[in-house]
Amino acid sequence: MVNKEDEKFPRSDTVQGPDIDIEDALGAAWQHHYTSVLRALGVEDPEHGLNQKDIEARRQEYGPNQLEGGDEISIWKIMLHQIANAMTLVLILAMGVSLGIRSWIEGGVLAGVVAINIIVGFFQELSAEKTMNALRDLASPTARVIRNGDGETISANEVVPGDIIELTTGDTVPADCRLIESMNFETDEALLTGESLPVAKDHTQVYSAGEDVGVGDRLNMAFTSSTVTKGRATGIVVGTGMNTEIGKIADALRGAAKAQKIRDVKRNAYGKALPHRYVQAGALTVWDKVNGFLGTNKGTPLQRRLSQLAVGLFFVAVLFAIIVFLSNNWTDNEVIIYAVATGVSMIPASLTAVLTITMAMGSKAMVKRNVIVRKLDSLEALGSINDICSDKTGTLTQGKMVVRKAWVPASGTYNVSETNEPFNPTLGEVSVNNVEPRDAEVGSDSTDGEVVARSGKSDKVKGNERFEDFVNVASLCNLATVFKDKESHAWTAHGDPTECAIQTFVTRFAWGRLKLTKGADADKEVTEKDRTAAKWSQIAEYPFDSSVKRMAVTYVNNQTRESFAMMKGAVERVLESCTSAQTDEGKIDFTEDFEKRVLENMEALASQGLRVLALAHRKLSKAESDLAEDLERSDVEANMTFLGLVGLYDPPRPETAGAVRKCKEAGITVRMLTGDHPGTAKAIALDAGIVPRNTTKYSKTELDSMVMTAAQFDKLSEAEIDALPQLPLVIARCAPQTKVRMIEALHRRGKFCAMTGDGVNDSPSLKMSDVGIAMGMNGSDVAKDASDIVLTDDNFASIGNAIEEGRRMADNISKFVCHLLAQNVAQASVLLIGLAFKDETGLSVFPLSPVEILYIIMVTSGLPAMGLGMEKASLDVMKRKPRSNKWSILTPEMLIDLTVYGFWMAALCLATFTLVEFGWGNGELGTSCNADYSESCDLVFRARASCFSVLTWFSLLLAWEVVDTRRSFFNMHNDGRWYSQWFKDTYGKNKFLFFCVVGGFFSVFPILYIPGLNDIVFLHTGISWEWGIIFVCTLLFVGGIEVYKLCKRVYFRRKTVDRSKLLDEEMADAEGDAA
Repeated sequence: MVNKEDEKFPRSDTVQGPDIDIEDALGAAWQHHYTSVLRALGVEDPEHGLNQKDIEARRQEYGPNQLEGGDEISIWKIMLHQIANAMTLVLILAMGVSLGIRSWIEGGVLAGVVAINIIVGFFQELSAEKTMNALRDLASPTARVIRNGDGETISANEVVPGDIIELTTGDTVPADCRLIESMNFETDEALLTGESLPVAKDHTQVYSAGEDVGVGDRLNMAFTSSTVTKGRATGIVVGTGMNTEIGKIADALRGAAKAQKIRDVKRNAYGKALPHRYVQAGALTVWDKVNGFLGTNKGTPLQRRLSQLAVGLFFVAVLFAIIVFLSNNWTDNEVIIYAVATGVSMIPASLTAVLTITMAMGSKAMVKRNVIVRKLDSLEALGSINDICSDKTGTLTQGKMVVRKAWVPASGTYNVSETNEPFNPTLGEVSVNNVEPRDAEVGSDSTDGEVVARSGKSDKVKGNERFEDFVNVASLCNLATVFKDKESHAWTAHGDPTECAIQTFVTRFAWGRLKLTKGADADKEVTEKDRTAAKWSQIAEYPFDSSVKRMAVTYVNNQTRESFAMMKGAVERVLESCTSAQTDEGKIDFTEDFEKRVLENMEALASQGLRVLALAHRKLSKAESDLAEDLERSDVEANMTFLGLVGLYDPPRPETAGAVRKCKEAGITVRMLTGDHPGTAKAIALDAGIVPRNTTKYSKTELDSMVMTAAQFDKLSEAEIDALPQLPLVIARCAPQTKVRMIEALHRRGKFCAMTGDGVNDSPSLKMSDVGIAMGMNGSDVAKDASDIVLTDDNFASIGNAIEEGRRMADNISKFVCHLLAQNVAQASVLLIGLAFKDETGLSVFPLSPVEILYIIMVTSGLPAMGLGMEKASLDVMKRKPRSNKWSILTPEMLIDLTVYGFWMAALCLATFTLVEFGWGNGELGTSCNADYSESCDLVFRARASCFSVLTWFSLLLAWEVVDTRRSFFNMHNDGRWYSQWFKDTYGKNKFLFFCVVGGFFSVFPILYIPGLNDIVFLHTGISWEWGIIFVCTLLFVGGIEVYKLCKRVYFRRKTVDRSKLLDEEMADAEGDAA
């Protein structure tokens, strides 16, 4: 029982604990009496705490109270990450060759390309890391400590071992501490242990040294990042920073990340390995390291594919360079630089920069949609996700308990309509009917009946004595408060989540605790007049105890002077104290039949996913009232009258069902991994649409595997898991290792999965998943550091937004990769076939100069490619299945497209050069036309200018053509006016791309006609009649692509119809589930 005078701390010189050394105090405080810990840490009086000298010494010895490396940003690591990719390394090699032969122009251009790629990637990744650190610092916790005999509030980072800290409801524990005093104290340790319910603490507990006590069972300890949900306590700090339980997990994760992966040595049946096996293992390890450095075996499917492509193109480039040399007998520097240009023509040089900028722009767009991208590549990875493993509390649900139903035998079953604000009693309404929960139809959640409360007002309590007894207990046997904040005008609740829900329920009837004990409504300020008019005054409190699983209070009615004992708790524990019950027939004996009726109603509520509590009371006799403050708990809790049941749950977010349905339409399976009870988990999964309501099309085996407990799942071997027709959609009572096993099982099935988490215990699964998603509001720092993206609103719907953005980016990346690689095919083909043009000395005359090639690569390719990265999402982006991980963006269709486009461009470019040189020209190829201008080279320079112009225009027009790989450029969004639609699709949809293309068209003219720039740098000259050939070839280019697209539309028409039918069926199933 709580008395008015709290017991003071016993001084350390009067306690019974034995002396221990400081290592024991810091390493195993739960095994020792708190007074032993006080003495070991040099705290003579907990009411005085540490002095300034001790504080400084311990800060020097133990450092700040923060996790190592959390806020550090390694500039060199970020820089190395930009350089160590195959695409950049190839460009650096080409730059080195160019500068080595003193080809300053070409080398300078390549140096600029490399610098742009590195600088853009560096600053974008640095910006992402800084954003994450800013997010981490948004809610830096504080701590109330006792130092030098005074209480003060300091930053949690300043706490040192030996500090005395004070904890009250709502506080975040700043460091691991051994409790030295506690009163009705409970903490939420879900971030550390995954336990969804608060843990009741007891500072008097001491565990033996030989006893194996898990972190979650150390009831005399409070741990970093846990939240105080009830009561108050005082503790002595025994662990800070990396020496906390969270720090140990973070250290283990960091160590695992740094561990070197070495190939195992193959051994024979006797466990021995032959010498060559060691050589084999060593060679494979080196091979893994090389691939890791080049990025060919790490990252997302797209990154791995592009890195592999870059390595492959490097060897092709070397081969092409050798061909150039062989065809010209290794003669001079012009041949060398042409060989370099030919090699570079096969490398999409602007791809790295465009890819980084596109992802950076996507990450900035995601900030507006409540997603912080920690790693740019994760956003692209989201586009390939086909499985999401989500936590329940706070992600799929609101993370706040609400009363859904209440069964009061004396007056009926009360149903609360759903609202978006769990603590706002003025929203929604309460209705009552006479159907008991056990008699309701299975799956029914009817709220039909008389409305008895609306907008926080009701006239159904006064005059209804039996229901008044129920709401009196619900309101007064409750430590939570619900009120309207004066400044924000938002409804707020303080206290245990369960009690906050019950307090909100009674406040709907204007019968809240503030009203009954202080005389004021919850949305008004308490006045002295209100206090004198208060109807009830508390006498004593008997706190909730985990051993009895109930709490009780005694109150006196100030108007009648009658005293009452009131009880709330677990149904079984309340029933064992009841001898009577309040029903519509009046007060009756609590018989076995009535107990059966209560338990059947409890089971009915629990089957709906509700947490069920029972309420009871009794009127104290005159003798008991006189001694109410001194009554023993056992006397108060005897001979109770049962009043009813209340069912609570953590409701799904309003947008969750729609977000899950959206994921299903997109071919993504949503799974829920939660620590909750199986019944609760299944009910939430049904509400959210994760588990289908229509089960007729599923076999019994499939239905049995849909919902499992962690114990059932963990008992299965890998072979048994792989043999399941489908992996569970819901796993209840889920442990951290279960989440890891689920990810492993998904990977064995070739799935690309995302995992959400907020607690320290989620970190291993976040790291193992393909995309780790942490919670920004309620997530731990360790979970955020292990994640790839962070949700700032902890909302599952934001994951759908991220996936949509990821798919948009993947589509756009596919477009500009096709655009760039098609040009590479065209450029390389022109340069290689152009080797056949020989001058009088037998040297090849190059149809394109090296600077022309580099200009096309960077300007007329890079900028339009960036514009393609800005394309808006297609209308069906979330109505198609994820991309196959087998191909990523380099699908067979895309490879055929870029090959066709590239060869068509090359054919027309070579035709242009040939017509100018040999058709209307005299075929003179001059001498040394690859080095500088002379009169004999005039025709070659004019043919080269024509070839450069058409290739530039082809590259620009191709950017518009690949916006849609099948629809005509003139009719991408059909409105019936083909002659104007192209302008709407280009200018109206993407202005950046429009101006890049138009600007690129006109950029050709100054390059052709400015003296010095044309003949010295670009090695071409101005043209006149050649424009007729250029315009005709441009029309042929567009016409050829349109014919190719028409053939594709005919070929894919049948497949498109089939896919539409399949999509309609999937949407019908999703709508059926929602209904």
